[in-house]
This record gives sequence, structure tokens and C-alpha cells, in this order.
Amino acid sequence: MDNSANFRGLIVGVNTSVPLSSGDYVTAINFDNAATTPPFTAVLQAINNFSPWYSSIHRGTGYKSQFCSDLYDNSREIIANFVKADCATNTVIYVKNTTEAINKVANRLYSQYNRKNVVLSSEMEHHSNDLPWRDNYEVDYVEVDYNGRLSMKSLEYKLRKYQGRVKLVAVSGASNVTGYINPIYEIAEMAHRYKAKILVDGAQLVPHTEMDLKPDNSPQHIDYLVFSAHKMYAPFGIGVLIGPKEVFDRGEPDYKGGGTIDLVTHSFVRWAAAPERDEAGTPNVIGVMTLVESVKVLNNIGMRNIEKNEKELTEYALQRLKLIPGLQLYGNTEDSSDRVGIITFNIKDMYHKVVATILSYEYGIAVRSGCFCAQPYVQKLLGISKKEIKRRIKYDDLPHPGMVRISFGLYNTTKEVDTLIKALTNITNKKDYYINKYKFAEM
Repeated sequence: MDNSANFRGLIVGVNTSVPLSSGDYVTAINFDNAATTPPFTAVLQAINNFSPWYSSIHRGTGYKSQFCSDLYDNSREIIANFVKADCATNTVIYVKNTTEAINKVANRLYSQYNRKNVVLSSEMEHHSNDLPWRDNYEVDYVEVDYNGRLSMKSLEYKLRKYQGRVKLVAVSGASNVTGYINPIYEIAEMAHRYKAKILVDGAQLVPHTEMDLKPDNSPQHIDYLVFSAHKMYAPFGIGVLIGPKEVFDRGEPDYKGGGTIDLVTHSFVRWAAAPERDEAGTPNVIGVMTLVESVKVLNNIGMRNIEKNEKELTEYALQRLKLIPGLQLYGNTEDSSDRVGIITFNIKDMYHKVVATILSYEYGIAVRSGCFCAQPYVQKLLGISKKEIKRRIKYDDLPHPGMVRISFGLYNTTKEVDTLIKALTNITNKKDYYINKYKFAEM
């Protein structure tokens, strides 16, 4: 079952020793992959191999410059093929991360739409797929059910409610809180039926499952896809935005300067075509190169193999976590059929940050705690009342509610999960002792 052990040799740092509060050292366990993954060994090797050839790109006549320019330009087709995007009609734009990509779409569409138009986000979104829409659009939120799943009935209701004013449905491919995988192709069909486009925040989906944007003429076509390399084993500051060329060939870029223009006088500007129009300044060539190398490794493993292995690991963890007394799981607790490898929980009567701190200090296990940049979603899952939210707005020194999150990468193993289960069992059995010892982590 556990093929993860076969993948560990592909990852940098899996055998790193970290200190515990006792002074002992243990092999670190990283269950915080939804935030950032470690790099592939091949990615670091590729940097070393590439470094002697690093140079400026575009318009340079030196051999190294031409070499880098070809690598950079050819990379777009590799990335497009990875998610099955049509390069004839779509452009691949490089940005810093998913957040910048969504902001770029928000800025560009605003220059072509008007404030009366509506963007549908959802109650489960990361702040990065919520806040960028608020300034220039009327934003409404597709509801989620009590388990945190997106409601297709709510989506259709809101599409009908606005009578053609919805221009974009912006949804997560997979939640960074519950791991739920949204039915993006059903959402695309419904959005297109009501003359809207769809943007998929693929930050938590693209690294874990096979992605297919579908042909442009398909009702299931994904119009915009955004994702980040730092969540797919190439953490060197590059993100990807894929969208229609016709959209990015129009309007002004949000960042203006070198590389974005075709012709400039003191009184006239003709902007370059996509994607150059939206890649101001010297690009992150090494970041792009590492993303390409990461994609090669992922393709060699096979995204379906990664998905199968991570689902089995998630199921293994989920069933064992359910047996720990006093541990509250969130989202679908029955199985892992509709989720990526993300599980959130709390221990009764223990502050989430305290639990995360204990796991690190006492067991060398890295997790994340808090609201994971999705506060409205976490508030709903925790059942926090509107009255309580208002109180917290008024008194901002109160401890933030939240959860503990474990998130798997392709290299995590059942043995590591067993260590986690043992640690959490010890914590629940010695709750008073640990609460007293880690009071400093309560705020």
C-alpha cells in the first residue's frame, strides 16, 4: 500500500534531525505540505547544472542569453501540456504565486467589465480568492453545507438570481482547510450555461491530481487556472496563470515597465502581446526552470499514482484519528474519497496553537494551526456565531479560534502517521500536564 517510501529519495531534507525540548534529536516529520513543500532533489540538481548558463533573457545576443531565452519561452508549452491547456488560444503567464495570479485576473477583468458585474466566490475560499474581488466587483458567496462542502444548489440559485450579471465563478479546486475537491467540471458546465466564466484556484489541486483544462469549446472548459510552484516541490518563487489570450491581449498590465511594451514615445504606449504584457521586469528564470524540472518528476511518477497513494495515506490517517478520544475532526470524516491529503482537527479543551506547539517541541512533527487564510470558512466549520464574531471584531486581543491541520506530500509515510497518532494519544492522555507546560503558546 505505502509507496511513499519509494518517493522519499526524491525529496531534499526528509532525514533531517531536529531538536526536541528534551534536548534529544529526532528525524523531522513534515505534515505542513499544504503551505509549502520541500524541493525535489532533481530541482536542486537542475539549479546547479543551470547556474553556469544563467543570463539575461530576450534581446540579448550572447549564447547564454539565447540559451536562457529558449528555455524560458519553451517552458510555457511544457506547463500548458501538464494541465492540458491549448496553447493556440490560451497564454501561460508567470507570476510570483497564486495570490498574485488571482489579483492579476481581478485587475484585468475589471478594465474590461464594470462594477455592476458580479463575481461569485464561495464560503470555503482562501482569502486570496476572496479579497482581490471585493474592491471592483459585486461579490457574492456560494454557500457550503454543515460539513463544508460547496452547495451546487446555492451556485445555481445565485447564477439565476443575478440574471446574467455573473461574469466569473471563482472557486478552489480543493480546499486548503478540509481538503474537499470541488466538482470543477460540473461547476464549469453550470457557469457556462449562465454565460459566466470559471476560475479555479488550483494551489491545492494541481500538485495532487491529474489536471485537465478541457478544450475551449467544451462546456467543462476551465477558463482560468492559477497555481504555485512552491506547493509542488519547486519552492523558488514562481506561480502560474493560464487564461485566454484574447483577455490578456487587451487592457493595461497592472505592473508597467521593461518587457511589457512593443513601442513607447513620451506620449504613446503600445503594449506587447500576452504573455509579455503581464511579465514586467527581469523574470524569475531559475524559478521557471525549477517548475519545469518539478513537472518532469511529477510526470515520471504519474499524477494518478500520486493521487492514489495520497488518498490511501489520508484514509489510513483518518481512520486512526477517529479512534482518539476527545479529538474532533472537521469535514468529511467517513472516508477520503472526495479530498486531497488534508485533515483538520482539534483536541477538546486544548487551544489549537498549543497542540501544534507540542507536536513540534515534543515530537518533531510540523503541522499548521489557525484559520489557514480562510477565516470565514473556519468560523463556519467551528460553528462560531455572528454575535461571537462581532465580539471578536470589537476586542481584537482575544485568542483566535482555529484548528490544527495536517497535510500530506507524496513522500509522507504510514510510519510517520503512526508517530503522529502515538503523539496525539499521549497528548490527550496527559492533557493537563501539557497545557500547563505550554501556557506560553496560548496567545
